[in-house]
Amino acid sequence: MKDLKKYSNKAKAAFVLLIVMLIILLGNFNTLRNSKNVNDNINAIYKDRLVVAHYIFQYSKQLHFIKAEAEKLDLSDNIKKSEIIHTLDIIHNIDDLYSKTVLTNKEKEHFDIFLSSCKEINTQVENKNWSKIANSSTQALKTLESLSEIQIEEGKAKLAAANAMYNKNNILGQLQIALLIILGGITFYLLIIKKIKRTVKIPEPPSMN
Repeated sequence: MKDLKKYSNKAKAAFVLLIVMLIILLGNFNTLRNSKNVNDNINAIYKDRLVVAHYIFQYSKQLHFIKAEAEKLDLSDNIKKSEIIHTLDIIHNIDDLYSKTVLTNKEKEHFDIFLSSCKEINTQVENKNWSKIANSSTQALKTLESLSEIQIEEGKAKLAAANAMYNKNNILGQLQIALLIILGGITFYLLIIKKIKRTVKIPEPPSMN
C-alpha cells in the first residue's frame, strides 16, 4: 500500500507538471501568433497608411498647382493646357501606386470619386474650360481631405490593435513566469522530499538478548 501511495503522489506531481508545461507551451504559441499580428499591423500602418499619406500629399500639391494654373489670367491657353496635362501625368503615376495599397470599402469609394474628378479635369483641359477645371480641382481636394481623415482613423485602429496585442503578450509573459516559478517550486519540493526520505533512518528494534 505504501508503494502504491508513493506511486500515486509521483503520478499526481507528474500530472501537475505536465499541465503547467502545456499551459506554458500554449502561451508561447499564442505569444508568437500575437507577435506576428503586431508585426502585420505595424507593417500595415507603414505600407497602407503612412505611405498613402505621402501619396495624398503629392496629390494635393499637384491639384493646387492645377487649380492655380487654371485661375491665372495672364497665361495663354496653350501654356495652361501643356502644364496641366503634364501635372495630370504625374497624378496618374501616383494612381498606380495608390491602387496597389490595401483600401477599405470606404477608401475605395472616395478614391473612385477622386479619380472621377481627375477624369473630369482631363476632359475639360481639352475643351480649355478653366473654370470647370478649377471647380473639379476643388472637389478633388475635398475628397483628398476625406481620404486623409480615413487614413488617420485606420491608422489609429491598427495602432490600437497592436497595443492591445502587446498588452496581451505582457499578461501572458507574466503568467508564464508565474507558472515557471510554480514549476520550479514543485521540482524543488520533490527533490527536497526525496532527499529527506533518503536520509531518514528507521531505528532498529531493541535486541531481546
